[in-house]
Amino acid sequence: MDFLRRDFLVGVGVVLLAGMLGGCQPANSQTAKLKRPSIVFILTDDLGYGDLSCYGQQKFRTPNIDRLAQQGIKFTDFYAGSTVCAPSRCSLMTGLHTGHCQIRGNLEMQPEGQYPLKAQTIMISTLLKEAGYKTGIFGKWGLGNPGSSGDPMNYFEEFYGYNCQRLAHNYYPEYLWHNRQKIMLNGKTYSHDLILDAAKSFIRTNKDKPFFCYMPVTIPHAAMHAPADLHEKYRQQFPQFEDKTGTYAGPAVSNPVAAFPAMVEHLDNGIGEIMQLLKELDIEEKTIVLFSSDNGPHREGGHDPDFFDSNGPLRGYKRDLYEGGIRVPMLIRWPEKIEPGRVTSQVSAFWDVLPTVTDIAGIESPNESIDGISFVPTLLDQPGRQKQHRYLYWEFHEQGGKQAVRMGQWKAVRLNVKKDPASPIELYDLENDLGETNNMADEHPEMIQQMKKIMTKARTENDVFRLQQTAQ
Repeated sequence: MDFLRRDFLVGVGVVLLAGMLGGCQPANSQTAKLKRPSIVFILTDDLGYGDLSCYGQQKFRTPNIDRLAQQGIKFTDFYAGSTVCAPSRCSLMTGLHTGHCQIRGNLEMQPEGQYPLKAQTIMISTLLKEAGYKTGIFGKWGLGNPGSSGDPMNYFEEFYGYNCQRLAHNYYPEYLWHNRQKIMLNGKTYSHDLILDAAKSFIRTNKDKPFFCYMPVTIPHAAMHAPADLHEKYRQQFPQFEDKTGTYAGPAVSNPVAAFPAMVEHLDNGIGEIMQLLKELDIEEKTIVLFSSDNGPHREGGHDPDFFDSNGPLRGYKRDLYEGGIRVPMLIRWPEKIEPGRVTSQVSAFWDVLPTVTDIAGIESPNESIDGISFVPTLLDQPGRQKQHRYLYWEFHEQGGKQAVRMGQWKAVRLNVKKDPASPIELYDLENDLGETNNMADEHPEMIQQMKKIMTKARTENDVFRLQQTAQ
């Protein structure tokens, strides 16, 4: 296996605004003294806020994922980096929100892959690798085509899965990547199982040293391909959808509505396998496990998110900047550090994960050049030490361009930004209107003015992903 040199942050035309987010958390001296735990980060694909039974799902159960909540902490106000795959993952890995990060949309490269990260971009894995962690990614990448500056092998020591988001729409691919080699398949093998096996092998191999196992799995994204036994179980449970057919990529699916809970149950079973493996290897107490989703629920391949109430009490879906498109589950299990069964309303987002992980590992974080704030004090139940964001910011470059800001109880959403940078701002009181049904913009003109300023100042222009924002 190739050991890669230290990757350093390079400028990408992004000017970070010092102090804009109320300051970033330095490495916590208390956690620095702790023995470095291994870290497993499981990132699901298009799983909605309401798609887990511990977040209110009623039509199927997710007992293994729920156990993470029972044994750790559940966030109620946690946000993805974006409302689609690539920019959300870029935000997660680099600690920057979409007003600053390099990748701000899903931009396809042919014949395979997405627009690449710049060479030597600093991210969670490069920081951990420099500190002695073994690093592996198992699942879907989406941040650079094979052989480019964004190739995952430039940032991890092992890779198994899909380089390309587009090819990951199909669970029965012709090939997957292992490091820089194509592993040819027969088109009949369920890819999630191969990805899970590769992740378990990585954990076994590195059980005696600290490791970072990043698992951006593809379930339940795009095509509703599910294992036959579980699919049949839910076809019997939901026969009213038997006349529906779903096609996205790969083989067509009859009753794709029933296939959705089958996929999520299969995902849940796999997470149970990961947790059992940690126990068998006697590293369960030395490993922190994080679980989240890259954005809100999709409406592709025959999936019916309304039937399953996939966005719970929230408005919107994938590609929306309303809460349903960006508020996601976050569960964290950290034995002997997180009191079991805790629930927090701490407002945090993907860009906070980098400083949190480096804080946990007791290593230095590039706090002056990221947007994130460590939420380790929240994990350790030390609210008096927890720094807060003044606001959270998002921008999205499809569907005419969108911006959103959360500041305290207030949420602002602006649509059609590319056509009209001064388009009206909607304003919602999340404390009293979680479903964003009552636009209060006319009643709070002073808040609208604050939100306008943030939407201008919280970002820098990106030459590739242009929002065409002008001064207000």
